[in-house]
Amino acid sequence: MEAQRPDDSGSGSGSGSSPASGGNAAHDPAKARRTRWIAIAAAVAVLALAAQGIWSRHDAHAALERDAAHASQMSVEVVLPQKSSAGVDLVLPGNVQAFLDTPIYARTNGYLKKWYADIGAHVKNGQLLAEIDTPEVDDQLRAARADLANAEANYALAKSTADRWTDMLKSKSVSKQETDEKVGDMLAKKATLNAASFNVARLEKTQSFQRVYAPFDGIVTARNVDVGALIDAGSSGGPAKELFHVAQANRLRVYVNVPQAYAQQVRARQSAYLTLTETPARHYPGTVARTAGAVDAQQRTMLVEVDVDNRDGELLPGAYAQVHFALGTGAAPYTLPGNALLFRPDGVKVATVDARHKVKLLPVSLGTDFGTRVAIVSGLNGREQVILNPQDSIVDGAPVRIVPRKAEGGGGAEGAAGAAGAAATGAAASSAAALGGGQPAARTQS
Repeated sequence: MEAQRPDDSGSGSGSGSSPASGGNAAHDPAKARRTRWIAIAAAVAVLALAAQGIWSRHDAHAALERDAAHASQMSVEVVLPQKSSAGVDLVLPGNVQAFLDTPIYARTNGYLKKWYADIGAHVKNGQLLAEIDTPEVDDQLRAARADLANAEANYALAKSTADRWTDMLKSKSVSKQETDEKVGDMLAKKATLNAASFNVARLEKTQSFQRVYAPFDGIVTARNVDVGALIDAGSSGGPAKELFHVAQANRLRVYVNVPQAYAQQVRARQSAYLTLTETPARHYPGTVARTAGAVDAQQRTMLVEVDVDNRDGELLPGAYAQVHFALGTGAAPYTLPGNALLFRPDGVKVATVDARHKVKLLPVSLGTDFGTRVAIVSGLNGREQVILNPQDSIVDGAPVRIVPRKAEGGGGAEGAAGAAGAAATGAAASSAAALGGGQPAARTQS
């Protein structure tokens, strides 16, 4: 029995080892599969990491390109041209003159005897202003009257003689020749009498100029002589010196030069009003009395006369005033802020943004400076996106990027344009005057 144990143990060992070997063989495929899956997972992870790296690099490169493209575009603010729905208050400088303004000269020679009205005096029509002492004229008048008396006596004698000879000719007592001589002598004496009479009348009129009268109701604005001053009527050949200057200021004429662009908008019987620098809040109403009806070839302006009632005497002749004309809504052109204009050697331009977000420079013609804005007479249709504060180096075709405008208080677009471009507006007005022959100041009525 003992001899068989080793065999049994060996058998047992052998029989026991066979299942073990079979179990290892059975577990080897699962392990291989796990190994394969681990390898696959590792490969997938490596590929994912590689893909993530490639994608992140691609995304970073694309972002860099986008940033570069974005940085290459100029950021601009734009504004649309505006056309006010209200009328335009056209403001022009005016020259205030008295309705009647007359210098008074002497018509006879002599010395000033007395004056009766000084500067500032209100005088009436026909009121005595001064008296002139003219002894030479008085002597000439006396001599002329003596000549007239002599001519009258000579004519009377010649007439009676001619009448007698005419009667004697009827009875054939005298010859026809002698009668004609007497009649001719009478006619000559008649002509001499008429000449003497006319000379007396002339000297009487000259003597009447010893007294200087006011030609109309008004104010004496100048008195240039004093008692004892030599009065010369200009017979010496030099310029005559005025004695007084009288102005009728209860009604005033205001002369205005209206630019050609607005000449068709100003007509007779149109209302207007005046303002003075010293009293800007006070309006003095007036009416357009007449226009020249033609544009001056030198200044390209039309002369307009505005009549203003001044019975209260608040306006002074010779003063400077600003005349306001209320024009219709059709006279309001497109306007832009002054900081939207480009002044180039070839003219004034504005930079606009087209549908492709590219710059397009448009030539424009400037009109009136409205204060915070400048009128554009031609070159715009009102739908352009105009760049504010364009760079001087901006060119056609440059890519731009529109950014929202910064909010600014005090008047929306008008306030923004005025606050952002006050200096540029002044430059625009100066350049507009230089390019357009000098345009007037005007503003849009609120």
